[in-house]
Amino acid sequence: MTDQSPSDFNKSGRRPDELSAAAFAGIGLQFAIGIILFLYLGKWIDSRFATGPAGVIAGVFIGAAASFYSLYRRLTAAQRRDDKLHGRGSAR
Repeated sequence: MTDQSPSDFNKSGRRPDELSAAAFAGIGLQFAIGIILFLYLGKWIDSRFATGPAGVIAGVFIGAAASFYSLYRRLTAAQRRDDKLHGRGSAR
């Protein structure tokens, strides 16, 4: 077991280099909510403008694309933080 000084921990009692599972726990829920929200928006557009299933299909794809983009941004930001914390730079 290693000895760690109190300065190795932040106010929450964890080391700052620990990636918390709680930080990523809501990703799946956020993904599902994004798709469902846009699905119902597409359904509303279909009923409002009588466009058939085009609004629902577009809504699902837009919701999925927005959710993927949000997931990508969150994961790349976490990777950059981790790289900075551990002194790893990009090879570019």
